[in-house]
Amino acid sequence: MIDHHLIKQLRILKLGGFVETLDPRVTQAQKDELSHLAFLTLVVQDEIERREAKKLEVRLQKASFEENKTLEGFDFTFNPKIKRSVITDLATCLFIERKEHILVYGPAGIGKTHLVQAIGHEACRKGYSVLFVKAVKMFRHLLAARTDHSWEKQMKKYLYPDVLIIDDFGLTALNSIQAEDFYEIVSERHLKSSILITSNRPPQDWVALFPDPVVANSALDRLSHNAHHILIDGGESYRKKMSPKMQQ
Repeated sequence: MIDHHLIKQLRILKLGGFVETLDPRVTQAQKDELSHLAFLTLVVQDEIERREAKKLEVRLQKASFEENKTLEGFDFTFNPKIKRSVITDLATCLFIERKEHILVYGPAGIGKTHLVQAIGHEACRKGYSVLFVKAVKMFRHLLAARTDHSWEKQMKKYLYPDVLIIDDFGLTALNSIQAEDFYEIVSERHLKSSILITSNRPPQDWVALFPDPVVANSALDRLSHNAHHILIDGGESYRKKMSPKMQQ
């Protein structure tokens, strides 16, 4: 049993996490007759793992994912057109180091949002900062920020993370302000950090969503030439397949 004086000292040194594992490690050391160095190595490793787990928890909270989606939880068998090898390769997160983008498009309900959140989850595991946001919500927040003069601060929120995930882009046409904001995000992040976008429309149809084709082409050229394109078509509805009722 750890005495209260030692617990107080550990907390002064900001090593309060030791308290959680010290007792069982002492028991293990006595049972296995561990050396002092082996025992110290164990408790230090416990603290490192605890701190890394806490950092991951913070990164996941800041990412604002809709759900806790992972690649382990994705059923690749439902649609053979989704190449597991391509997705697992992207999940290595080398695309982030290369400042590349990922565009995932296809009909509604086929698992696009799950896939980008799962890739985002992998990025968090590897220490990258991630932000997930619905396109409509992002544009709404940026518009509101213009009225209270906090636009630059709000824009930094979308420029700061290593990975920005914009979900459900292109559900409706963009107005001039939304087009301007989207162009700003793409141009500022281009060759600096990665963007993941999901859409029900293929990228070649995105130009028509913009009021100004010049702005559209300028933004989309930056996105497309440096992006991995993942088209998901055919197959049944992944959302329907994964619903609780369908799994009963």
